[in-house]
Amino acid sequence: MIMQQDAMPPQRDYQMSRVITAEERKRYLQMAMPMMAGMMQLDAREALNYMVLKYPVRPGVSFDEAVQSLKLRANRLNFKFVGENLIWKDFRAVLGDDSAPRVEVFSFCDIAIARDLLKIVPEMVVFLPCRIAIMEDAQKNIWVLTLDWDFTWLDAAGQSLGLTPELRQGIADIRTKMDEMMRAAANGDI
Repeated sequence: MIMQQDAMPPQRDYQMSRVITAEERKRYLQMAMPMMAGMMQLDAREALNYMVLKYPVRPGVSFDEAVQSLKLRANRLNFKFVGENLIWKDFRAVLGDDSAPRVEVFSFCDIAIARDLLKIVPEMVVFLPCRIAIMEDAQKNIWVLTLDWDFTWLDAAGQSLGLTPELRQGIADIRTKMDEMMRAAANGDI
């Protein structure tokens, strides 16, 4: 069993939690492995597939049209576009891999929710900003993908994290906005 080592410091905005030692992390993973036994019966690709929300892009919608639809819908939903990574260009320029499929990762942020969440749990910064990828697969089919942010865990953790009802709703709204953006991209909706 994992026991909390020290009392948490009094809650202050942006209060970072203690550093977890390598030994503590190892014990945690050993404890968690039996809980993940069902998942481990899957191969690694399938296990990761359970963590991804993805939609195929409708035939006839080009890669660039999907990108445009994604950005336009984000703007309509007031979900700030904060960056992009055209990683496929690096595959070609740096690695000389001209056969790599087109892969682009787009970053978005609801800055008010991000600020409020980081005040409570600064470690959440590793999940920011929200990312949505558009990529071609081996058959040149286009996909829109993101980490599947199933926020049902907030019902259990919300109280212990100190999330206000408004912040919990804001977090849930982000998931809804991202899904709407992805569906718009997949359908080429303007």
